[in-house]
Amino acid sequence: MSPLGETARSAQGAFNLPLQGLTIIDMTRLLPGPAATMHFVDFGADVIKVEDTSAGDYMRNFPPTVALEGSKTVNAAFEAVNRGKRSIAIDLKSDQGREVLLRLVDRADALIEGFRPGVLDRLSLGWATLHARNPRLVLCSLSGYGQHGPLSQRAGHDLNYIAMTGVLDQIRANGQIAIPNLQIGDLLGGTLSALATMLIALLRAQRSGQGVHVDVAMTDGLLAHHLFPHASVDSGVDPVAGQTLLTGGVACYQIYQTSDQQHLAVGALELKFWQSFCEAAGLSELKSRHWELGEAPGTPAASATIERVAQRIGEHPLEHWLNVFDPVDACVTPVLTPAEALAHPHHLARNLVHRERGVSEVGPLAQMATPRWRSRPSPGHGEHTSALLTEIGYSAVDAQRMAAAGVVR
Repeated sequence: MSPLGETARSAQGAFNLPLQGLTIIDMTRLLPGPAATMHFVDFGADVIKVEDTSAGDYMRNFPPTVALEGSKTVNAAFEAVNRGKRSIAIDLKSDQGREVLLRLVDRADALIEGFRPGVLDRLSLGWATLHARNPRLVLCSLSGYGQHGPLSQRAGHDLNYIAMTGVLDQIRANGQIAIPNLQIGDLLGGTLSALATMLIALLRAQRSGQGVHVDVAMTDGLLAHHLFPHASVDSGVDPVAGQTLLTGGVACYQIYQTSDQQHLAVGALELKFWQSFCEAAGLSELKSRHWELGEAPGTPAASATIERVAQRIGEHPLEHWLNVFDPVDACVTPVLTPAEALAHPHHLARNLVHRERGVSEVGPLAQMATPRWRSRPSPGHGEHTSALLTEIGYSAVDAQRMAAAGVVR
């Protein structure tokens, strides 16, 4: 247990969460890194958000914002992914600022950063320096294209990462590429990859006493999980979106519009589910029109089956079909809006959605036999600078001098 984590645990109260006592330094901003450390917070870790002394994490002020107490406003996503963290603002280009960070490193278990490759080295804070200072420290470098390779120095965003890994090519509507409003590259390639590999590295450090530098590229995580399209390629088949089993090439795995312009998601991939669906929908004549029985995806026959089902579903409103399929085991669900999903009784029954300070906080990531960590607000820019300086051995006079010199904020 790191000393900083112990201090935070005492302040929060002993709730016996699995990651309590763990201290993570988070030098990332925007979405992928902060969302990864959000999960650490939810399971009890003390996450110290290191920001620069000028703008800090500028996602804080992205629109749309929500009003908090007093006149404070904040981006709702920033509030959600940075909940419960502590913020210290440091000028890492100054010698004194670097020493502040190194004192934090002395007491930390892991550090995650999202700079372009080479930036930490130019700040004299590279892996060799950090490892010499704290041999048990895990350093996670999270970037779009990794620490080496032809594209490693390229800037990018989620759209670029899903484009470069073949993922975007497989997301189409009526043949046209569609941009999903789920940041797949950031959250699968970045957030979840960083979370998993940091935990692996922390377990290694716990067992061996030695930390490790973890190189997480968002494109790596995406490419590693794009399994079915790769299987098609390896089989000599070009996976054309809209014509394959899982992209809309069959009637049993399809989205249908109802008479009131709502939508029904039918995921009846297995023959037994498809036949139950057909029986309930009044389409018994289609029970044999299934890929397991020879109706290949993307063929004229499959298109004709899709058209017939679409015609039938379009005869009634969504509520009618929900009542029809509620007692039927056929993998049929409504297509919910984000607002409807947050309010759905199933998610509420699982105690998953929490309204805190006007923001929807969703978590924890998984449920286990531990109490949920008590939600605290996201930090203001440098809100905990003074307290953290005290924890790592600086006097009040030292803190005042550094603040006056612009070393901290």
